[in-house]
Amino acid sequence: MQKNPIQPVADSQRIVSLDVLRGFALLGILIVNLGAFSMPAAAYFDPTAWGDLSGINWWVWAGIHVLADLKFMALFSMLFGAGVVLFSQRCEASGRSAAALHYRRMFWLLVFGLMHAYLLWYGDILVWYAICGSVVFLFRKFSPTLLIILGLMSIGLTSGIMFAAGLSAEYWPEDVRQEIVAEMKPGPETLAREVEIYQGSWLQQMEHRAPQSFVLQTSTFLVWAAWRVGGLMLLGMALFKLGVFSARRSPRFYLTLVALAWLAGIPAVAYGIQQNFANNWQAPESFFLGLQFNYWASLLVSLGWVGLVMLVCQSERFGWLKTSLAAVGKTALSNYILQTLICTTIFYGHGFGYFGQVPRIGQAGIVLAVWALQLVISPLWLKHFRFGPLEWLWRSLVYLKWQPFRRAD
Repeated sequence: MQKNPIQPVADSQRIVSLDVLRGFALLGILIVNLGAFSMPAAAYFDPTAWGDLSGINWWVWAGIHVLADLKFMALFSMLFGAGVVLFSQRCEASGRSAAALHYRRMFWLLVFGLMHAYLLWYGDILVWYAICGSVVFLFRKFSPTLLIILGLMSIGLTSGIMFAAGLSAEYWPEDVRQEIVAEMKPGPETLAREVEIYQGSWLQQMEHRAPQSFVLQTSTFLVWAAWRVGGLMLLGMALFKLGVFSARRSPRFYLTLVALAWLAGIPAVAYGIQQNFANNWQAPESFFLGLQFNYWASLLVSLGWVGLVMLVCQSERFGWLKTSLAAVGKTALSNYILQTLICTTIFYGHGFGYFGQVPRIGQAGIVLAVWALQLVISPLWLKHFRFGPLEWLWRSLVYLKWQPFRRAD
C-alpha cells in the first residue's frame, strides 16, 4: 500500500480551540517573563529583592503571582504534550512512523532554544521543551488515566525534592547554606552589577546570560524542570485525549474547572503569599517550602484558564478575539521570539537600556502594548503567509523540503 506523503497540517485540519488556547497561553507567559526581562533574576523568586513593592506595584505583583506565575507555563506545557499526540496521530493515520519526524522536530527546537538562550535571553524554555518532548513521546499511546497518574507522579517528584531540601536546610554546612542564600538574596553590589551588565552591550551581557542559561539547562533542569515540565506534558496528552482542549466537553465541565480555580487554586496561592511575607521571604526556606503553595495550586488555576477559554470557544461571541488569539497560537514560536526581541530592545543596553528602571506598573503597561501588537499583526501576517517565519523555517527543516510560504493571491 502506498503511503501518503506527510505535510504540515492544513488550516482546514486545525483544531481552532487548540490554537486559541495556545495563543492565550503565549500572551500570558509574557506577563511573567516581563519581570525577568526588566529586573535582576532574584526578583522572580523574591519580589522584595528589587523595585518598589508598595501601592499599585504590590497589587500588580500579587495579581501576576496569583493568576499568571507558573500558570501559563503549565498551560503551555500541557498544550505541547497535546501537540505531541496530535502530531503522532496524524503521522500514523497516513501509514508512516511518527518517530523520525518527531525527533527531527525536537532536534531543531533544541537548536532554536540554544540560540535563543545564549544569544538573546537566558529565560528560554524551548530547550526544556525539546528534551522533555523527546521523552514524553514514548508515552503517547498510554491511556488518559495512566498519563494523569504518571504526570502527577512526575510533578510530585520535584515537589518532594524541594520539600526535602527545605526541611533539611538547617542541617546544611554553613558555607553551603550561605552560598545558596547569597544566590537567592544577593547583596546590593551583586544586584547593581547585574543591572550594569544588562545596561551594557550585547557582548557584555554574556557575562550573566551564558552562565545563567547553563545553570537553567543543567542543574535546574535535572532537579526541577524535567519533572515538572515533563509531567505537565503527560497531563496535556491525557486532557487532549479526553477532549478537554477541543471544546468538546459540556459547559458544566468547564464551569467546574473555573470554580475549582477560584475556590481552591487562587486561595491556596494567596495563602502562600501571606506566609512568605510573614516570614520575610527567608532564604532558602521561602524558595523550597514557601513556594509549594503556588507550585501545586498553579495546576488548578491553569485548568481554570482552560475552562474559561473553552467556554469562550463554545460561545458565538468574541469572534474577533478568538480569530486573533488563534492567529497568535498558529505563530506561537515566532511570537515567543518576537516578545524576546521587543523586550530585550526595551530593557537591554544594545537597545534603550531601561533594565532595572521600570516599576511593575510600567511593566504591566508594556505587556498590554505587546499584546495589542501581537493580536493585530498575527492575523494580518496570516492573511498573506501560510506560517509564521520561524514556523516556516522549522517545518522546512523537519520535512527536508522548503514549504510554500506565501498564500496564493
